[in-house]
Amino acid sequence: MRLTTYCGGICDTNGYLVETPDGNFLVDAPDGVTEWLAQRGTRVDHLLLTHQHFDHVLDAAALQDAGARLHALEDYSTDLTLESLFGGAGMSVAVPPYRIDRRLTVTDDPSLDLCGLSFTLYHIPGHSPDSIVFHLPALELAFSGDTLFAGSIGRTDLPRGGQQMLVDGIRRHLLTLPPQTKLLPGHGPATTVGREQQSNPYL
Repeated sequence: MRLTTYCGGICDTNGYLVETPDGNFLVDAPDGVTEWLAQRGTRVDHLLLTHQHFDHVLDAAALQDAGARLHALEDYSTDLTLESLFGGAGMSVAVPPYRIDRRLTVTDDPSLDLCGLSFTLYHIPGHSPDSIVFHLPALELAFSGDTLFAGSIGRTDLPRGGQQMLVDGIRRHLLTLPPQTKLLPGHGPATTVGREQQSNPYL
């Protein structure tokens, strides 16, 4: 497995490309990632969305048009992308519409097998109602989206957000992972569970 990080768009959003012998997938689709992939000559088979705020999905439609299957907790909506919120405030945010090919479940069987890898899925709302963390236990690695950052947590002042809800979910699902587990967030540098246990002021 080979992991490469892309960072782009006005929010400096991370996208993570994972290449395996059984196919390639991308975690989140920030602005410009499609062109970056084309320059690399890399095809993406699957796109995993940690949540659908606009900065994480601006290239989702383009990737879908190029053949990627989209996986997310909920179907596309302008409420989730925040287009409705910004439009109501007189601001313009336009996300090319896409469709979710596979809605993920976090109830009876919170798991996903993809490209020869087995994920455990954690639904952690508070930043966005559809926030999901993709954990690879065998690799001690988790794509944490905008739930948990190095030294911080996702903002909770957006629709259907809540700080206590987010912190409770982080404590229940992420801080119980082995401390050496590497966390790859939606913004900023990578961190580890142990580092955030010891020093994150929000936790």
